[in-house]
Amino acid sequence: MSHLLKNKNLEICIDMPLENYQFSRFDWTGKITSVKFNGIPISTQEKINGDPENVFGKGFYNEFGIEIPIGFGEINEGGTFPKIGVGELKKKGESYNFSKFYEVKPASFKLIKEFNKLRIECISGIVTGYSYELIKEIELLESSFEIRYRLKNTGKKTIVTNEYCHNFLAIDNELLGSNYILNFPFELKPELFDEALNQEEKVIVNKEEITFNDIPEEQFFYGNLTGGKSVFASWELLNTKSKIGIRETGDFETSKINLWGWKHVISPELFFEIHVKPDEVIEWKRTYSLFNLE
Repeated sequence: MSHLLKNKNLEICIDMPLENYQFSRFDWTGKITSVKFNGIPISTQEKINGDPENVFGKGFYNEFGIEIPIGFGEINEGGTFPKIGVGELKKKGESYNFSKFYEVKPASFKLIKEFNKLRIECISGIVTGYSYELIKEIELLESSFEIRYRLKNTGKKTIVTNEYCHNFLAIDNELLGSNYILNFPFELKPELFDEALNQEEKVIVNKEEITFNDIPEEQFFYGNLTGGKSVFASWELLNTKSKIGIRETGDFETSKINLWGWKHVISPELFFEIHVKPDEVIEWKRTYSLFNLE
């Protein structure tokens, strides 16, 4: 059964680790499926026609190791490798593809529910020398919510990977267009991006903001908006029609921010780099603030 965190301003729906989404990509701990602000939906899902089989992203799903999970390159076909927050995945193919389904042996999960907070613990088995303990806390505040991460390396090998939150945003279920403005706290230089997919030319990259001149019927993507420069981890999405905004801030700097979207969804992604030696612990936090525009 889903868990609901709710106050007079916010409503956050969270799926439990072993319910609904059981695909091998996104972290199963604290799957935030939807957020409402003053009764207005803020999030949506990856596919415009829904997700009856629970294999796609929605809400605020996060992922560890989108390019290549730890241990993948160290094993042969048929061996298993750890996907943090999910469990052990069975290797098939020479290269990792996040959109491919891998057979999953789930990790162990433990939940602690409080009035305004949900704590999920994920304990892995030992896989080719890797093991970890992941704790995620989702706390509801007055007009914001925090996601706090604590990753302890309990294995014999150093964990080197990254984590990001795939924010599936659509304020008041409105399609993308001229009412949306996506702001960043640094100068955007398209010539430094790793990748730019904007075939319809409906996405407009300005100096510190991204806007739209029409509804994008095709998917768009921009890789590494920072150009590799380390910047304060933050973005802000405004909808001038509904007069609602949402802002994500991390307590870290990032040198990688991606942007993906479609006609019904926009997803800015702040990457957190992870390098944690055996017996060491690393912690980080994401804060999402909701507000009305003046």
